Amino acid sequence: MLKAFLNSFRIPDLRNKILFTLFIITLYRFGSHIPVPVVDTRVLQNQASSGGFLDFINLFSGGGLNRFSVFSLGIMPYITSSIIMQLLTVVIPKLQQWQDQGEAGVKRINQATRYVTVVLALLQSTGLVFLFHSGQNNIPDLFPAGTFKPANVLLIVLTMTAGTALIMWLGELITQRGVGNGMSILIFTSVISRLPFEGSAILRAGGWGKFIVVLLIGFGIIVAVVYMDQGQRKVPVQYAKRVVGRKQTMGGSTYLPLKVNQAGVIPIIFATSVLYFPVLIASVYHGQWFSTFVNKYVQNQRSILYMFILASLIVFFSYFYTAIQFDPVRTADNLRQQGGFIPGIRPGRPTADYLNDILVRITLPGSLFLAAIALIPTIVLAMWNFQQFPFGGTSILIAVGVALETMKQIESQLMMRHYEGFLR
Repeated sequence: MLKAFLNSFRIPDLRNKILFTLFIITLYRFGSHIPVPVVDTRVLQNQASSGGFLDFINLFSGGGLNRFSVFSLGIMPYITSSIIMQLLTVVIPKLQQWQDQGEAGVKRINQATRYVTVVLALLQSTGLVFLFHSGQNNIPDLFPAGTFKPANVLLIVLTMTAGTALIMWLGELITQRGVGNGMSILIFTSVISRLPFEGSAILRAGGWGKFIVVLLIGFGIIVAVVYMDQGQRKVPVQYAKRVVGRKQTMGGSTYLPLKVNQAGVIPIIFATSVLYFPVLIASVYHGQWFSTFVNKYVQNQRSILYMFILASLIVFFSYFYTAIQFDPVRTADNLRQQGGFIPGIRPGRPTADYLNDILVRITLPGSLFLAAIALIPTIVLAMWNFQQFPFGGTSILIAVGVALETMKQIESQLMMRHYEGFLR
């Protein structure tokens, strides 16, 4: 692996991509330490270790909210916007037409996603500003006396919204000129940046014994995630001999790989984003019954209802995202056009039904695995009453999943240039 790492820096093009990605990550982390104007962030120093609401949002902001920085919202508005657009694509025929148009249609959907992200950033930043002035949910007032004015509120909201737009641009730069998916890399950076702080909190609260147990759980999760990520169902495909023009193509046999965890870490991210909505609403709507429900069931990871809702959302989004990413009908049509067929299955609709049945069956264990990975650390840490590791399983799952996908991209670049890669 060390040799493959050195080889990646011997290739000028790949080296430039890696260095560019590291440069964007540095800018992103720098922005998470720049506080917005007007507010007094010193009162947050003690709040940063109290858990609860701040830790819920800090998963995707890399601790930016603890400093009320220009990147306080992190990547959350973009994730929420992506969920909304993918849901609307299933409902609105026009968006479905754009998706079927290929690259041009995808560009239109991406542009609409950016607009929705800006709108959500405006709403979320406004809610956070009023939350940090109201003193609700044990969150202190960041505004010195006489500074909570409409002009100052507008300045802070625009600053945080501009920060979210800048994060979107940085993520797209990584996708275009760097290595890996830009948004996933930024999420990975945010999650990794929180692990040392959360680990030290466990060490202080539970001592070395519990700290070592948590490390072993984390190691077990990493091994399980890598093992499950490589799991796939190989569907045999046979190609017949064809005559195209004056050329005759040789037939052959291959297989169609269907991953057990087709959706990757996306269901975890989507489920966490959905659970963020009630918390955001509670910051604006201060009804006693609603605030009590959110504090008792949505923010409390030890709640049985919270665990059930999280697991259900993960299973739902696993099927939902898999259905969006893999279209059995389109795959069956492509196989028929290329002269391919699955042995024993008629081409066309029967092939699509066969692929869909396989996908439904293998997605169930994959989704249950994701739910277990997300919940097992939560259950163990809740038994020990830890407050500073609320996203143990989720954090590791996201970090390992993104790291594997990025490594595969670097691997393909190395193999194209006849270098030995990471994965053997």
